[in-house]
Amino acid sequence: MVRPKDNEEGFESEQVSFVLGTRYLLTFQKEEIEDCFDIVREKIKANQGKVRQQKADYLMYLLLDSIIDGYFPVLEDYGDRIEDIEDELAIRPNTNQLKEIYLIRRELLALRRAIWPLRNVTNMLVRGESSLISSEAQIYFRDCYDHFIQILDIVETYRELAFSLMDAYLSSMSNKMNEVMQVLTVVSRIFITLTFIAGVYGMNFEYMPELKTRWGYIICLGFMGAIAGGLVLFFWRRGWFEPFARPNIPLSKKD
Repeated sequence: MVRPKDNEEGFESEQVSFVLGTRYLLTFQKEEIEDCFDIVREKIKANQGKVRQQKADYLMYLLLDSIIDGYFPVLEDYGDRIEDIEDELAIRPNTNQLKEIYLIRRELLALRRAIWPLRNVTNMLVRGESSLISSEAQIYFRDCYDHFIQILDIVETYRELAFSLMDAYLSSMSNKMNEVMQVLTVVSRIFITLTFIAGVYGMNFEYMPELKTRWGYIICLGFMGAIAGGLVLFFWRRGWFEPFARPNIPLSKKD
């Protein structure tokens, strides 16, 4: 069985063993804590439902169904974590998100490995391979089997989403690098032109008419400023300054 960790992300797993007989059902657990079987225990104590009127195979079905119910809060937690990472990637990708994606992928793989044996065992019970399972109980175990299939499908879907988040992260980092290169290109093109002009008038020739002009320095600075302003206007019209203005994308609010 699995259950969410207290105040932490992820899940805790515990091995549970069933020994089914004609008139008895034994369960073995390592931890003496509250678990998903408490609901079934309370029903037995309060004589609710028909558990006391049925055979041991029906009790086994109830316990197995309780184990299944414990998977859904865990899956809901993974869905929320994946959604949060997706929202963060749209705003500002970083290495912490990459670590979280790797962690989710490993945990989902462990969850899948925990579910797969239960699916196989339930399938054997549905096919009537055990004489201890009545035909009526097989109908109940068919419901458990369908739920295990549903859980496995959800796990596989989340794993595919995790892989998609990985691709989205790499794509975001690539776009970020392209934006940086675009900014550097804009800056370098502006200053290359200004450096060329400064280099021309920095040559140590004796006869350069502009150097003898009274307002030559001011005119040169104004000319360089006009060129820089013209290049900025040109690049702005071409849309090269979009990386400087990132849109403020709000995080999605959960209900």
